[in-house]
Amino acid sequence: MAILGTLNDIKQGMTLIYNNEPHKVVLAKFVRMQQRKPVMQTKLRNLITGKTVEYNFKPGERIETGDLSYAKVNFLYAANDEYSFMDNSTYEQISFKKDQLGDQVKYLKEGCEVNLTSFNEKPINIELPPKMDFKITSAPEAVKGDSSSGRVMKTAEIETGYEVLVPLFVKEGDVVRINTETGEYVERVTN
Repeated sequence: MAILGTLNDIKQGMTLIYNNEPHKVVLAKFVRMQQRKPVMQTKLRNLITGKTVEYNFKPGERIETGDLSYAKVNFLYAANDEYSFMDNSTYEQISFKKDQLGDQVKYLKEGCEVNLTSFNEKPINIELPPKMDFKITSAPEAVKGDSSSGRVMKTAEIETGYEVLVPLFVKEGDVVRINTETGEYVERVTN
């Protein structure tokens, strides 16, 4: 573990130890108010529980960065509220509860490769690729005149059962690329 020197060292996307648990910096904004000491306003996501907390770091405060390790794992299956993965190098199986993984479960399809995040050699969470491809399993036909009302998107279901907004030209059977962080359509991969 390393200790950061100044508030300016806190960057979005980095991992910090806050309350003895690893947190990812979701938002970091330097704020300087009149007649007060500057602070770094942050929004931190707990990598173990998935909960988000807001905290203002003050000058001189001890800030530790997290020692995390990563490994490639494949999603095997979901049973009840438990999601199982297999480590590609050791063939060891790791399971997580649905509430630990949060919205990431919407994008898990059998065999997909994700990063396993471990803290002090204990698996704590997974990290999806920023963009993934999914087959459209259900997409209603576009109704003539939909685009004139300013509505140029429609709801379609991807192979995991999750619904996403896609352009009107996307049909059932198409493969689309989805941003897993925002849940937004990126592009159509095939016709």
